[in-house]
Amino acid sequence: MDLFTSEFFASTQLAVPLSHVIMLLVLSTVAMLFGRLRLALIINYCFTLYWGYIVNIDLFTSGGLLKLNTFTLLYFGFGMIILILALIGLMHHE
Repeated sequence: MDLFTSEFFASTQLAVPLSHVIMLLVLSTVAMLFGRLRLALIINYCFTLYWGYIVNIDLFTSGGLLKLNTFTLLYFGFGMIILILALIGLMHHE
């Protein structure tokens, strides 16, 4: 890991509301109690995308304008593709 990357991670602060963390724990626990492990993974993945891109949107804005670069858009797009594929896999019954 180079110096720039370690400084970036050391200086970046993400805010996650406690109510969201509690909701994540409750939903994941209920899904696991009912034996729906894939659903619990999808719930955790959705919360991660939500916290990273929606709740902390102020990290990506400057003066009311979004400042997303190509890498960020590709990363988010790839995340959405993974989510769609996971949902298809969840609905597929053998």
